[in-house]
Amino acid sequence: MNIILIGAQGSGKGTQADLLSQAFGVRHIATGDLFRQALQEKTKFGLQAQVYTDRGELVPDEITVAMVLHCIEEPESAHGVVLDGFPRTLAQAQALDNELQHIGRQIDATVYLNVSRDELLSRLAGRYICRAHQHVYHVKFRPPKVTGVCDLDGSELYQRSDDIGEAIERRLNIFFHETMQVLDYYREQQKLKEVDADPSVKQVQAALLSQLAGNIF
Repeated sequence: MNIILIGAQGSGKGTQADLLSQAFGVRHIATGDLFRQALQEKTKFGLQAQVYTDRGELVPDEITVAMVLHCIEEPESAHGVVLDGFPRTLAQAQALDNELQHIGRQIDATVYLNVSRDELLSRLAGRYICRAHQHVYHVKFRPPKVTGVCDLDGSELYQRSDDIGEAIERRLNIFFHETMQVLDYYREQQKLKEVDADPSVKQVQAALLSQLAGNIF
């Protein structure tokens, strides 16, 4: 089963992708993590991407799609994947479908985690990330046991520059502008499902499992 999880920053898609991965025994592929790992390990994709990141430019879709497809073809993805953070644009969605057809795979379901703008702003404004492994904390909803320190690996917690003030608004505006076309694309394929992601993590997980039940059984 191959699932795409779409949601704005602060929607909890990383958390829900982890839970879906555990529930269904499929691989969680987060493109942000893939890029960080590829750049750090200087893999083929990392070196290709670095040419653009060093210039402050966006990595071309063909590199991103090729990197994601490589992960999908690996043995640990044999039972399926949950894609988190990809595709972001209509062009990426179309390219992904085209490449998946070549290897006899397809996207089975796309789930949009719908969170109100006010809730997203509240979540992002208090979000902190651990430097070592990107674990997410929140001053109100999920505070660490020790202020400024990750519970899991002891690394420093920091607030991303784009989680502050006007940067949050800009990120959300970009997300909503790009994502509507992606949602329409999967809606036309009758693969789009929508979940209210304002409630608690457990409530959202239950709604997700309910929505995806028809794709599993």
